[in-house]
Amino acid sequence: MTTFDDRESAFENKFAHDEEMKFKAQARANKLLGLWAAELLSKSADEAEAYAKDVIRADFEEAGHEDVYRKVAADLGDLADETTIRSKMVELLAVAKDQLMNEA
Repeated sequence: MTTFDDRESAFENKFAHDEEMKFKAQARANKLLGLWAAELLSKSADEAEAYAKDVIRADFEEAGHEDVYRKVAADLGDLADETTIRSKMVELLAVAKDQLMNEA
């Protein structure tokens, strides 16, 4: 293998790793968002875990994160406005990334 091939392989591996980390961070952020929303909805611990899984699954409906926002916004109704939910989504993504970096 040449140096170019080694370098290409290293870039491909880094890209794959970075994409995996992005996916994990977003999934964790969605779970945290679900747990936050479940608390606002006064769900029990078991119900909160189930709801968080529903929020994670909602992210697979379409590209982007609007599907998650729509689900949580619809479920929360008047308990949280758009700005609050979107701010919480950004905040929890940062928390999720930090958690993943500290686990490694």
